[in-house]
Amino acid sequence: MLNWIWGFFFIGGILTGAFLGRMDALTNAIIGGGKSALELAFSMAGVVATWSGILKIAEKGGMIDDLAEKMNPFLTFLFPEVPIRHPARKYIAANFAANVLGLGWAATPAGLLAMKELEKLNDQKGCATNAMCMFLVVNMSSLQLVTVNILAYRSQYGSAAPAEIVGLGMAATLVTTFVGMITAKIAEGRRRR
Repeated sequence: MLNWIWGFFFIGGILTGAFLGRMDALTNAIIGGGKSALELAFSMAGVVATWSGILKIAEKGGMIDDLAEKMNPFLTFLFPEVPIRHPARKYIAANFAANVLGLGWAATPAGLLAMKELEKLNDQKGCATNAMCMFLVVNMSSLQLVTVNILAYRSQYGSAAPAEIVGLGMAATLVTTFVGMITAKIAEGRRRR
């Protein structure tokens, strides 16, 4: 479906540019957009590489295991069917830590590994478990205390005060995470009945 939507926008833009006699503006927009996308990708690659490296060091140094251990009460509340020593908890903890630091892209590898481990606990293949649904909800709402990616975007695009949105970002992500967890717990309760 998404391919159809993007195809419609792309073809519609070309036809509109041709109809209005503004193919020069269309060409400049395509070239400028491509250049801007590459500049942003390179600047974000540095941020992601740095934080992915820090997370890897934290994992090798045992900090992620310690974090998972400290998060056990919270993880047990959210994921009661995931055993305490299961590897999924370690990856969930790493994903949550990366998201709290606002490192959405750096959280992706840990999130994929967490889902892979959660799938191993799934008796009904092809049907998401409560733990998988809860993880997806919390991961997508992504409580962020430090919005590193957004700060990097704002700096890249020349914001005079890139950090001015930190407070609002924390409030918004706190609300979305809280509402998401409550909604997932309500759906989990209905599913059990």
